[in-house]
Amino acid sequence: MAIIQITTDFDAPIETVTKHARTPKLLEYVTRGLVAFRPINPPSFPDAWAERDYLAELLLFGWLPIGKQTLGIEFLPPEAGKFFIRDNGHSATIKKWDHLVTLEALSDQKTRYTDQLELDAGWRTPVVGAFARYFYGYRQKRWKRLIANGFDYAK
Repeated sequence: MAIIQITTDFDAPIETVTKHARTPKLLEYVTRGLVAFRPINPPSFPDAWAERDYLAELLLFGWLPIGKQTLGIEFLPPEAGKFFIRDNGHSATIKKWDHLVTLEALSDQKTRYTDQLELDAGWRTPVVGAFARYFYGYRQKRWKRLIANGFDYAK
């Protein structure tokens, strides 16, 4: 088992960050160039995540198949001004991929964003964990780019 946590402060209001975090469009943007998620069941992602399981094929660099993953989307109750989105996922080789996104308002125009992952991939955990640490750092850099571009998903 591994636990990974990466935190970044965003120059955007929590309401805006939360709205975007609840969409598959955001996932596609922040992972573009590293991992693509091709929906299998259901055959397409909705405009906004619903609490349910989504089965997707993962493509490294957008073209190399690396397996299928269940994304188990949950919205946890807000707590002390913090908002939570959870992906309690798994795959054939990853027994546990419990990803918690925590959003916390630091001011009217600043949001603290934290990715926390509890990971169990058996003997593969050190390698998958190293990739996950890079993956979440990459995602947060892409978030910052999206915010700097005024949430223009084309840039």
